[in-house]
Amino acid sequence: MADTATSAGALTIAQGKCMGHGRCYAVAPDLLTDDEEGFVAQAGQVLPIESGLVDEAKAAADACPERAIEFVEN
Repeated sequence: MADTATSAGALTIAQGKCMGHGRCYAVAPDLLTDDEEGFVAQAGQVLPIESGLVDEAKAAADACPERAIEFVEN
């Protein structure tokens, strides 16, 4: 994946907010996966998002009832 300087945006996943609902990785399987306990495996990370995955990143952020995921466009 590209670095944030050349990406279309960034997806930030707040580790302490994730409650394991699974909605994010259900709507964004190309970006997010679950861990062995059902939480998003990328919690605590900032992921650069390529232009072709912007809609999926926005869907993941919108799907999270805890607002643990934020997408910021460059």
